[in-house]
Amino acid sequence: MVFGVIGVTVWTKDESSLRAMEAFYSEQQGMDVYSRHEGWVSFRFGDMRLNMGVHQLIGHAPRDPYRTMINFGTNNIVELFGRLVQWGVVVIRPPEKEHWGGWVATFQDPDGNVVQLLQMED
Repeated sequence: MVFGVIGVTVWTKDESSLRAMEAFYSEQQGMDVYSRHEGWVSFRFGDMRLNMGVHQLIGHAPRDPYRTMINFGTNNIVELFGRLVQWGVVVIRPPEKEHWGGWVATFQDPDGNVVQLLQMED
């Protein structure tokens, strides 16, 4: 039986793309690198891992970047999104309050993957 998601891996095409992704997620989103070795970097959130690695079968940006979307929780969506805009992300949707009470913002990471920030209301 499945008991939860323990990790997500995002593949990229080369070491240069991987380093850009690592810098983006660590410097701009404030994630701490858990492990790093050639062709691989991992971030840890409790028992959950966000992994990024080089894969020989990846030759280009995602053809359909909306197919999979990673959602990251934040306590200050406006501040974090402002930092990401300064970094130069492709903005899909600026922070907006949803009908259910929380906030959502959507953008692309350096590899073209669609990512969302979520801020839940207490």
